[in-house]
Amino acid sequence: MTGYTIRRLLLLIPTWFVVSLIVFFSIRLIPGDIIDFNFASVLYLPPEKLDEIRHEMGLDRPAYLQYFSWLGGVLRGDLGDSLFTGKPVLSQILKRLPVSAEIAVVASGLGMLIALPIGILSAVKRNSILDYLGRGVAIAGLSVPNFVLATLVVLLPVLWWGWAAPMEYKHFWQDPWVNIQQIFPAALALGVRLSSTAMRMTRSTMLEVLREDYVRTARAKGLPERVVIVRHALKNALIPVVTIWGGSFAFLLGGTVIIETIFGLPGVGQLTIDAINRRDYTQFQGNVLFLATVFVVVNFLVDMSYSLLDPRIRYDRR
Repeated sequence: MTGYTIRRLLLLIPTWFVVSLIVFFSIRLIPGDIIDFNFASVLYLPPEKLDEIRHEMGLDRPAYLQYFSWLGGVLRGDLGDSLFTGKPVLSQILKRLPVSAEIAVVASGLGMLIALPIGILSAVKRNSILDYLGRGVAIAGLSVPNFVLATLVVLLPVLWWGWAAPMEYKHFWQDPWVNIQQIFPAALALGVRLSSTAMRMTRSTMLEVLREDYVRTARAKGLPERVVIVRHALKNALIPVVTIWGGSFAFLLGGTVIIETIFGLPGVGQLTIDAINRRDYTQFQGNVLFLATVFVVVNFLVDMSYSLLDPRIRYDRR
């Protein structure tokens, strides 16, 4: 397994490099820059003055020189300073990261709490009314977009019970109850879709595992059905589910832009939207590169977990 791990780690380098190229040049495809956003759209300045400001900020240099300058800082652990606020990009990310991480953790937990029991029950009670209900719930969850579900989560409590989450965000250590009221609805909107995908995968893999010889052998030995399902079938059926969970968790960590906007949560997603609107190149580049790195690392850890779930899996071939 050591050789496989080293090869996978080495593959992270070109992946990360390609991501950095895409991130750096993609935002520059948007018309205008931060000078247009800050000055030209607010007050009139002569073109000569705007060009002078661009020169001071280094925005008039060729794009490839800006890229290598930025990349050199990244390799030293410096993501640069925000063009809009002047604050270090990394400090802004770390300030917002706990919000997005809390949403991702709660959403992933809710998704798995919903998906595993229903998926297992649907497989064990195949073609029963419980199976049809579970499959119907999964299809419904996949059919409803996150932003629609999030809007319903916001509006229905207000219309039915006159309740709305507090507007001013509070961290968990500041006010746990207010924090739960703000995070739980957003996590629920995200967790429902994750649960639908994981539910279908759990049912599918459980059905395959339940046909295996070792499951039939376990039943022939007279083991209780609960032991057969939990100890013999579920562990091997979890590998595809763990793959979905790992990828979804990494996606949720950086893909909560719409949800954070709807619920007014100051996470990394909202910070990224603000950076795009302000043409804050360094902040946007730092955000996306940081989240892409998290995504790659999480997927690497998921791959490494396979051999723990199924000892038959071996990575090194001689």
